[in-house]
Amino acid sequence: MSNSEFTRRSLLASAAALPIAAAGGQMAHAAAPMMGAGMSSYNRVGLGGFEVTTILAGTMPRPDPHTIFGLNVSEDAFAKASAEARIPTDKAQFFFTPTVINTGAELVLFDTGLNAEATTAALAQAGYTPDQIDIVVITHMHGDHIGGLMKGDAPTFPNARYITGSVEFDAWAAMENDGFESKVRPLAEQMTMIGDGDSVASGITAMAAFGHTPGHMTYMIESEGQRLLVAADFANHYVWSLGYPDWEVKFDMDKAAAAKTRRRVLDMLAADGIPFIGYHMPWPGMGYVEAQGDGFRYVPTSYQLMMQG
Repeated sequence: MSNSEFTRRSLLASAAALPIAAAGGQMAHAAAPMMGAGMSSYNRVGLGGFEVTTILAGTMPRPDPHTIFGLNVSEDAFAKASAEARIPTDKAQFFFTPTVINTGAELVLFDTGLNAEATTAALAQAGYTPDQIDIVVITHMHGDHIGGLMKGDAPTFPNARYITGSVEFDAWAAMENDGFESKVRPLAEQMTMIGDGDSVASGITAMAAFGHTPGHMTYMIESEGQRLLVAADFANHYVWSLGYPDWEVKFDMDKAAAAKTRRRVLDMLAADGIPFIGYHMPWPGMGYVEAQGDGFRYVPTSYQLMMQG
């Protein structure tokens, strides 16, 4: 046998033995640890001359979603709709998604999450600090939208001015609500009250979407001919709200008005092909709407908005 043949046969034999040795544990390294589910904490796209960033201020599972969505339909109807969408009926995943719009002149934050700590941590991952926020817009005053306004007794966003709907503010001011009193009332003198059609900043226009709360507002963002709707909570689930707009939702304070608003806004989004950001849509919260049967279908964005900046 030549030296070259010996060397070749030795190499082949050694290679063949490697899997056996590894299987026997002689050469195996420790397995990588399980890391658990994970996702990024921000997503940024362009919109004309603006930058639009969604931040993940929190996510959590909720049991028994039929106690929240479809209150006016049977268990069988809820189960059928869920099965067709391949989602479970025993739990749902909730997302809490504030939006940051950089107009080039001002940094505008829509809603503040459940608490200041989680929201500012997500902002930091996106490259922003609380003192950079010029305007904080509160779409409505449920706790998961106003929770991050204050950090203890101090405003979380010390250099910001605040904007909210006058109908919304007046309604909550007349209620007994601890969240409003601790988070919103201390900032009341710094708040500008607006109505349907008013401007927040150049390219940002308020649109009334009452029902979820008495003065719930959405906001149309427009730059260089591109549009996007910061839609807040007019629809709270990508299947149970979009596919079935007339289904009653526990958190809608006026259920009939909320359903009417839902259809009106969904009709507009579908007809005009406008993308929207839903506060509780699957992360990163951006999608389109298509008409489907008597309802609508949610179509998550892919790379469309990446190409608009």
